[in-house]
Amino acid sequence: MSPFQLFIEYSIVGIAAGGVYALIALGIIVIFKSSHTFNFAMGEMMMLSAYFFYAASVTFAFGPAIGMIVALVGSVLVALLIERVAIRPMLGRPFIAVIMVTFGIGSIIRGIVGMIWGPNEMQVPAILARTPVMLGDIFVPGRTARAFAIAVTIVVALIVYLRYSRAGIALRAAAANAVTAYSMGIDVRRVIAFSWAIAAITGCISGVLMANVNTLTPHLGLVALNVLAVIILGGMASIGGVLVAGFIIGWLEAITGLFLPTDFREITPYILTLIVLLVRPTGLFGKKIVERI
Repeated sequence: MSPFQLFIEYSIVGIAAGGVYALIALGIIVIFKSSHTFNFAMGEMMMLSAYFFYAASVTFAFGPAIGMIVALVGSVLVALLIERVAIRPMLGRPFIAVIMVTFGIGSIIRGIVGMIWGPNEMQVPAILARTPVMLGDIFVPGRTARAFAIAVTIVVALIVYLRYSRAGIALRAAAANAVTAYSMGIDVRRVIAFSWAIAAITGCISGVLMANVNTLTPHLGLVALNVLAVIILGGMASIGGVLVAGFIIGWLEAITGLFLPTDFREITPYILTLIVLLVRPTGLFGKKIVERI
């Protein structure tokens, strides 16, 4: 294989991984837009969803289809419980206080998963075919390509839904001004709960996809750390921007792994993000917010 073909192959695989990053980031962005809460427990929620899938499909032998339904329902219920018990009482509190609550929630989830399932790697039932996708002479791993197709389809569908549906309009209204949204008859608390449900769905699908592409371990949630660069690069308030930013970060990680030692893959996205922030502090697609005092 020529160096150019190798570059193209790594680029395609990286962009495919970026599609899953975008799906995870979308859940974080939706919560942030509705309540200005940055959910640092998103990685652990994603990991817990994958364990729900494993428990239903393997431990209880319900099969992958029922396992996916159980994982989705369980993830939404957990997210709504977190929002109702831990997040809602913190609304109006300092931003850093709410962030620390999400850190605590993540630690609790990691502890529960460790106690129930232990630290060992587990294989989830395959829902993605391993048959590779050939683009001419370019080889793309089958599971990576199919995970990309599923993730991007869901991201685009959610972007369209949040853009044109009544629920999406209510979410944007609450994000713009919660007090005004209340006065217009919008139940902001329900909007926030809805955003946590959306995040649970995106996290669940991301977790199951990542567990299929790799393996299931309690460290699966660490992939959310890579998503931080996606969110910052795309813009904290830009739902559409996370898709483009996900492609960029995924591609950059893959190309860095091709030309540089593996350790550089973890820091290169943040170097790019820092450079972009020096030029555009709001990210590539973020908008400057002007508030009257």
